[in-house]
Amino acid sequence: MFDPPGPRARRRIRLVSLVSVVVVALLVLLALRRFGDSGQLDFAKWRPFLTWPVWRFLLTGAWATVLAAFATGVIAAVFGLLLAVSKGFLARWYVEIMRTVPVLLIIYVMLFVLPSYGLDLPLFWKLVVPLALSHAALFAGIFRAGVASVDPGQREAGLSLGLTERGTLRFVVLPQAIRNMLPSLVSQTVGLLKDTALGFVVSYTELLYTGRVLANYNHLLIQTYLVIALVYLVVNLALSSFSRHLEASLARTAR
Repeated sequence: MFDPPGPRARRRIRLVSLVSVVVVALLVLLALRRFGDSGQLDFAKWRPFLTWPVWRFLLTGAWATVLAAFATGVIAAVFGLLLAVSKGFLARWYVEIMRTVPVLLIIYVMLFVLPSYGLDLPLFWKLVVPLALSHAALFAGIFRAGVASVDPGQREAGLSLGLTERGTLRFVVLPQAIRNMLPSLVSQTVGLLKDTALGFVVSYTELLYTGRVLANYNHLLIQTYLVIALVYLVVNLALSSFSRHLEASLARTAR
């Protein structure tokens, strides 16, 4: 999707990365010191998170988050692909408009406007449908950029072999485009996973909503949200690791 960085750019990237790591480490140390001074690091306040009932409650919310993200990702990817291959002006207008409309506004429409017209969806779909409508436009942009990154000669070669336009897109262009846009797809999936936190608006019991309920129960606000942040971090790191594995596997297949 972009040219590989040269020697000078790589040096700048390493320098910026090193400075960023140092700054983040200093901020973490400062935060730990402040937490220690205020007693937030006392073992008694972290003991509840060593029990299975608490983790079972949090994992229930994490599973609900994964389900919502998976359903949203599938719907948004399919719809986004249809938008990407469509050449009508309606598809282009949809992409441009949905890129600018906040997801929260779409959720409010789903939550307050549509029920007055007799369309009252379950809580799960009140979250998934707005997210899918919004992220479909973003997926469409990724798909179009990925297809555009493939050498036009590949399409011409497919057509010269007797394939139809659709067959060329399916069997020649898209397999190569997927390798190019895989990092962007993973980034979009991570963003989608984080957007499921908007489920608290519709009272869907995703991870952040579950954490808020737990914090109201045990009165350990900082500890609860730090644990939730750790769960999000683990899930996103797992997605990134899967992306690297898939990218390497596709590269081996291509070779």
